[in-house]
Amino acid sequence: MTKYTWNPWHGCHKISAGCANCYMFRSDSGRDIDSNTVRKTSSFNRPVSRDKYGSYKLKSGAEVGLCFTSDFLIDEADKWRDEAWDMIRERFDLNFLFITKRINRLADVAPDDWGDGYDNVAIGCTCENQEMADKRLPVFLSFPIAERYIICEPLLGPIDLKEYLLPEKISEVIVGGESGNEARVCDYDWVFDIRNQCIEAGVDFSFHQTGARLRKNGKVYRILRRHQHSQAKKAAITFRRKKV
Repeated sequence: MTKYTWNPWHGCHKISAGCANCYMFRSDSGRDIDSNTVRKTSSFNRPVSRDKYGSYKLKSGAEVGLCFTSDFLIDEADKWRDEAWDMIRERFDLNFLFITKRINRLADVAPDDWGDGYDNVAIGCTCENQEMADKRLPVFLSFPIAERYIICEPLLGPIDLKEYLLPEKISEVIVGGESGNEARVCDYDWVFDIRNQCIEAGVDFSFHQTGARLRKNGKVYRILRRHQHSQAKKAAITFRRKKV
């Protein structure tokens, strides 16, 4: 399947432990860019941009990663978000995904015709530790969303997700370690425990990346960035529920 990214705005603010070593801040610092200033980007209209023949540049049926250099629900973007919703509504033939640490804002900024959620919008809620899981996931589960993902990345400690793993509401749990030179350790036991919780609940699970420092059997392994996804895949611990 064709995949695109769409970053209508750029910039964010660190609000919890998972933000400490954010890749966007690392990237911006190397280019002398102020990551804390939220600004509209030149690709704001990307989903509805057309080629010289009048056809959409983003092809129908594609997946679109939305706002990966900011947070789609950040308050500074309130003045632009209605336009973004309009483009998402216009391009109902695309499948959008955004990941947020600000799920508490969704009820206030969802469009008037949200209903049970837009069928072409999937939302991932990040919870890097037990504190954030208990804070964000009850809100995440309480608001109508067509497709939900729990994102435990960077995973900073063991998390008990049992009360939140509702197969009728959660499509998948995605777990990963932290990248970067300052990455904190991710313990494989934490990853495997979440996997077991997902199997018991009948919720899909995937191990997205090892992170730069993975502890397994008491030993910390330093893993280069280019190998972090492939090493996670080699663990072969993905779980997919049986389709009825």
